[in-house]
Amino acid sequence: MSTTEFDLANTPAWGKPLIRGRFRVEPEDFQVDESLGFEPEGQGEHWLVQIRKRGDNTAWVAGQLAHCAGVGVKDVGYCGLKDRHAVTTQWFSIYQPRGEEPRWADLEAQGIMPLRWARHERKLRRGQHQSNHFVIRLRDITPLESGALERLDERLQQIASNGVPNYFGPQRFGRDGGNLVRARDWLVGGRSIRQRQQRSMALSAARSWLFNRVLEARVREGGWRIAMPGEPLAEATGPLWGRGRPLVEGDALALENEALAPWSDWLPRLEHVGLSQERRALCLRPEGLTWRREADDLVLAFGLPPGTFATAVLAEVAELDTVSTEAMTATTVL
Repeated sequence: MSTTEFDLANTPAWGKPLIRGRFRVEPEDFQVDESLGFEPEGQGEHWLVQIRKRGDNTAWVAGQLAHCAGVGVKDVGYCGLKDRHAVTTQWFSIYQPRGEEPRWADLEAQGIMPLRWARHERKLRRGQHQSNHFVIRLRDITPLESGALERLDERLQQIASNGVPNYFGPQRFGRDGGNLVRARDWLVGGRSIRQRQQRSMALSAARSWLFNRVLEARVREGGWRIAMPGEPLAEATGPLWGRGRPLVEGDALALENEALAPWSDWLPRLEHVGLSQERRALCLRPEGLTWRREADDLVLAFGLPPGTFATAVLAEVAELDTVSTEAMTATTVL
């Protein structure tokens, strides 16, 4: 079975995209600033270091920081992965209870710019930060239909006021859906995955795919922003599949069962890999969304919580001509 079985395009909430634009022509076209939501404590056995990087992935930077501090890579912590083909600021922790302060300026020779550093009590953990702030440039935008440019402000205001579907982005599924193929072969085909990282990526892709299918069903019936009868919370949510009884009932459970019926053979295996049922919000509200036109370019700025995708916002506006091949396989901005 080919990767074409997995159609990674999701149903938009606010209509077809209005424009087409060139995406990630330069790293500066995709800027991400990580906000911790707290300040370093000024004491402790760890360093907190804020760095700016361009064209480097998070794991490589962690290795350079470990070398600079004379510690192992496992002693370096960070809140999330940031895209390589981008310009990003990000915080790292380094466990160094004793010894001389690292020569932070030495990092500049590796293209890493240290911005701030201070002592801290604890290691940074995944998802611990408050938010990510994006500045994204779409170059050479063109309308996809008559009058599209004139309606662009209205569409963006609609997004600012009401949010977008909180889809997992195509980055989660790998090039041409390769992570999903690996997940299917593991969950249904019985093929083992020996490498821990590949197994984790397949598991994450499978849960994300099922969530997207439920969210798409809610988008099509129009109820993705309001909780349905049978949901335990006041907000609309979808499942991240795992062991345990479903966390919804009634109408919500019936809709999810129908949406997941084509993938029902995935569910029992996902219930036995050690993760429990969780819920994820269906509506993603970009914080402080602003936009401006610069000649033929569109520049957008907004904040998002950890674990969400800027592409979910862009997809409601534009078809993206991705210039960088790295961007097609970039990691989630967490």
